[in-house]
Amino acid sequence: MNIAQIKQIDLVDFLRAIGLSPTKESAKSAWYHAPYREDRTPSFKVNKDKNMWYDFGTAQSGDIIDLAALLYQSKDVSRLLKLIEGAAPALAPRIRTPISPNGERLTDQFRNVKVMDLNHEALKSYFQSRGIDLGIGKCECKEVHYTCNKKEYFAVAFPNNGGGYEIRNPYFKGCIAPKDISIIRKSERLRGHGCCLFEGFMDYLSYLTLVKQGRITEGGESMDYIVLNSVNNISRAIEPIKKYEVIHCYLDNDDAGRRAVDALKELFGNRVCDMFAIHSIYKDMNDFLRDKKKFP
Repeated sequence: MNIAQIKQIDLVDFLRAIGLSPTKESAKSAWYHAPYREDRTPSFKVNKDKNMWYDFGTAQSGDIIDLAALLYQSKDVSRLLKLIEGAAPALAPRIRTPISPNGERLTDQFRNVKVMDLNHEALKSYFQSRGIDLGIGKCECKEVHYTCNKKEYFAVAFPNNGGGYEIRNPYFKGCIAPKDISIIRKSERLRGHGCCLFEGFMDYLSYLTLVKQGRITEGGESMDYIVLNSVNNISRAIEPIKKYEVIHCYLDNDDAGRRAVDALKELFGNRVCDMFAIHSIYKDMNDFLRDKKKFP
């Protein structure tokens, strides 16, 4: 099984397969003694809807791969996939209903989805308010119209590799399932040895705008681009990142972004360059584009 398939394995089923039973269980959650440390009072919770876990004793959280990293004391993703599959060979990935950040099932949330070229004046104004070059925005994104709770909405839509869309407007940030990373490859003639890694597509569009403005100098035309569409998707990017000799990271200047960069450095060593660390007074690429400093 690949990373995406492994992450679809039900956590409760996996824990049961390796001999662990919950001390308390409901329709939405299950509680355990933390399986990788001494835990007298059950403080390890599995959220069944999101298929994620949280350790209240250590404030750690994650998916099945993050759990396996603690169980098997390894950060080798390929090895962890084999260990998970070997520990629970009879478990099959479940087809899960994707969950939005506010807990809503995404397939229940969006109806009558229509994707088209980006032309709505309100969305053009949204790009301008974020400092994004309009030509770049129209080239890289689409316009989506949809119904939610019987009301009609529209937003900027950025496609991901799974066939879903990250959607944004001034009032909403979400995803039309499935959730996935986005990989933008150059033509075969231009494809090179490096990639640029971004946390969200606004960071990616900001980078392209900065390059166009001459404020960032890209190393020739040899870089591919990978957009995580959430720092939590970092494990999905491991396989495509492996082939690159140079990995330029433009992740957010926050704890999650720094942890992601550190994890990549442990995996790929000096192939990873933290390109945004020198701009520590800015939270992300879009703030850098707009000169919006974290501190006055």
